Amino acid sequence: MCAKILIVDDEDNIVDILKANLEREGYQTIVAYDGAQALEMGLTMKPDLILLDCMLPKMDGFDVCRRLRQQITVPILMLTAKSEEIDKVLGLELGADDYITKPFSVREVLARVKAQLRRVSLADIDLADHQKIMVFGDLEIDQEAYQVRRAGVEIPLTLREFELVRFLAQNAGQVFSREALLEKVWGYEYFGDVRTVDVTVRRTREKLEPDQNQYRYLLTKRGVGYYFDKHTNHD
Repeated sequence: MCAKILIVDDEDNIVDILKANLEREGYQTIVAYDGAQALEMGLTMKPDLILLDCMLPKMDGFDVCRRLRQQITVPILMLTAKSEEIDKVLGLELGADDYITKPFSVREVLARVKAQLRRVSLADIDLADHQKIMVFGDLEIDQEAYQVRRAGVEIPLTLREFELVRFLAQNAGQVFSREALLEKVWGYEYFGDVRTVDVTVRRTREKLEPDQNQYRYLLTKRGVGYYFDKHTNHD
């Protein structure tokens, strides 16, 4: 069954380009032209991925992203103006998985869509090679339920945040560069902005770490990258 992609943009020419190229690749597409319609379709039409423009009538893309993230975990790729750096960071902070800048390359969009969907489809396969629940002191990573719990209380992570924690925990103690994490967690071999990794790590730490002044789980190797503390006891 082909993946269903929700395209959200109020510019007809952009919608037409995305729709034609995605359908040529075998995807099913549905379209929303304003924020209110996007929110409704995102919650009722069960898309497998959402391409969401930032600037929309009725409700902007950031508000749509925030509201969707309260209820669904499907990948969201934000479409942002090239000059608006703040839009990119804000979208990631609100739970978007990544962003694509306008004007965009169709090849890049297709590569990112394919990578996002591949990560989702392969997620369950990873369970075969790793224990279903990984335990690090008072932290539990439940790969089957897609939950991270600290002292028995669930930490509300987005799908991408969970995948980041899970991957680093599966390889605890090993340091990964931001470029390596883009490939391993986001699935991007040729495209991707390493700032996406930094923002996602920061956002995840804000939820995961009990002490923001002294990280216990997601650690930084200065000048190299990020890693998960392999020690199971954190006193």
